[in-house]
Amino acid sequence: MTNNDPLSAILLRHLSGFAPVVPVDFQTEPFLVCDFSRNNTELHETDLSTIEKMEAYVSGKLHKAGVQVGVGGYDEERTVYERSEQFQANGEVRSIHLGIDIWMKAGTPVYAPLDGKVHSFQNNGASADYGPTLILEHQLECTTFYTLYGHLSLESLNNKQEGQTIARGEPIATLGSSEVNGHWPPHLHFQVITDLLGQKGDFIGVAPKSERDYYLSICPDPNLILGIPSLKPQRS
Repeated sequence: MTNNDPLSAILLRHLSGFAPVVPVDFQTEPFLVCDFSRNNTELHETDLSTIEKMEAYVSGKLHKAGVQVGVGGYDEERTVYERSEQFQANGEVRSIHLGIDIWMKAGTPVYAPLDGKVHSFQNNGASADYGPTLILEHQLECTTFYTLYGHLSLESLNNKQEGQTIARGEPIATLGSSEVNGHWPPHLHFQVITDLLGQKGDFIGVAPKSERDYYLSICPDPNLILGIPSLKPQRS
């Protein structure tokens, strides 16, 4: 976990008080750290060009490890985004992942880790995008920040209103299937953001490598909330 900005220090002080974001106790239950970074040589020989192949790869890794949950991804440089026009920006492939992915079954409930309110939400329905997305606004020690939840079910956006109060531990969403979540294997993209840059219902989750430092500075390590043991960012 990183601690390179004021919000990181605040989150670290409150880490023990956050509720789980998914129904897993990462302190006691087994999980697999999934490496989608450019440094993973296994991926050089793995075809992830379609949702079916990527879903088979993820489920196969979890099955082989004998676990139900895969995690990882913050500050990974990923080659998987090269397959989609969604991640092309000014002649450069966006490749630096700014959140942590939690790979679990569609329908898995998602909970608010701390008190807050609904900032915004929308269905980012383009292929390889977030699909249904929810952003919460929080305050700790007089500091405002946001948490983003991507790849949700369509039902997760029902009965949501901007400004709606959300309590710590309250169920806020469920994970979507590949048919609705942007055509990805079911998982949660969880991201912490200090400045939404005026956006609502959406925010960049994969940055160009040329802007890596800037986006990491406004998107601190989500593990400062998740508290997953031994999960460290990878810099390549």
